[in-house]
Amino acid sequence: MSQVTAIIGLGNPGAEYDATRHNAGFWLVDAIARSAHTELRPEKKFLGLYAKARVGDHELHLLNPTTFMNRSGAAVAALAQFFKLTPDNLLVAHDELDLPPGQARYKTGGGHGGHNGLRDIISALGNQKQFHRARIGIGHPGEAHQVVNYVLGRPGKAEREAIESALDECLATLPLALSGDWAKAMNRLHSVK
Repeated sequence: MSQVTAIIGLGNPGAEYDATRHNAGFWLVDAIARSAHTELRPEKKFLGLYAKARVGDHELHLLNPTTFMNRSGAAVAALAQFFKLTPDNLLVAHDELDLPPGQARYKTGGGHGGHNGLRDIISALGNQKQFHRARIGIGHPGEAHQVVNYVLGRPGKAEREAIESALDECLATLPLALSGDWAKAMNRLHSVK
């Protein structure tokens, strides 16, 4: 398995979306940048906010696309082509309806599960699905017809704190994942209740 060298957060650009559940992937990449004492800056060729970061012994590319969520693939493909990255060099952080706030999971490969950002990335990578994911739980509103308003809504205080604690756990397990010890990283991250 190749080493992860790029972490991409999924979300929507613009101040009106900053604090919405759908931007949980951005929140993780922002947290990684802060912990690495670097700042994401606009980078036209990657259609997003980009930074180089060092996490432990690992040099990483960080990217938050500034395209809308359902067009994330163009930014991911631009980054991958420029740095000659394969799908298994990528870790995509995204919000996950099927996990409650406070939980996060690592996963490699699989479908898009209805997530438009993942759908567009899979398409932009030529239907290659073998990239890693950091699935950040935001919970589910209960009814399918409520999903759009829910993901584009802001979490309450307790919910946001739960999501932040999951992001902290992602940060804590990231060095294991970057070293290729996915089993240990998953074991620790997935045991958090």
